[in-house]
Amino acid sequence: MTSNGNGSESGPVLDKNGVEAVLPHRDPFLLIDEVRELDPGKRAVAVKYVREDEPFFRGHFPGRPVMPGVLITESLAQTGACALLSLEQYRGRVPLFAGIDRMRFRRPVVPGDLLVLEVTVDRLRRRIGKGTAIAKVGNEVAAEGTLTFAIANTDEVAGF
Repeated sequence: MTSNGNGSESGPVLDKNGVEAVLPHRDPFLLIDEVRELDPGKRAVAVKYVREDEPFFRGHFPGRPVMPGVLITESLAQTGACALLSLEQYRGRVPLFAGIDRMRFRRPVVPGDLLVLEVTVDRLRRRIGKGTAIAKVGNEVAAEGTLTFAIANTDEVAGF
């Protein structure tokens, strides 16, 4: 799997089915719709089509829907997980948060937005790593920060 530029000429690198083949997440908690660029183990760019019928908008906030920052952060984490779990040695594993640093939210994300998510893996040693994450709507930064993650075997995670 490799980058195809911006994804507009030949379509996504991973469509929704491709994302589900890589990630263990499922609706309603699968928070990316496609991966447009992928450099396994190094970088991924994904998109989330923020729809008006998203379940979280019913309560956050009625009449003034705003995507929760924690779900933007999770969307970024799932984008980074696509980059990592695309490496042969990590296929079938489970990505876990180990930390979130300097996460800042710069603009609200609302229904109708196209959220572009980019994660660059800065460091990966064995099964622990850090990545730089940025979410944009158009040219505006919606959120940015650093994610720390662990890659677990399924038998290390309760319930798998």
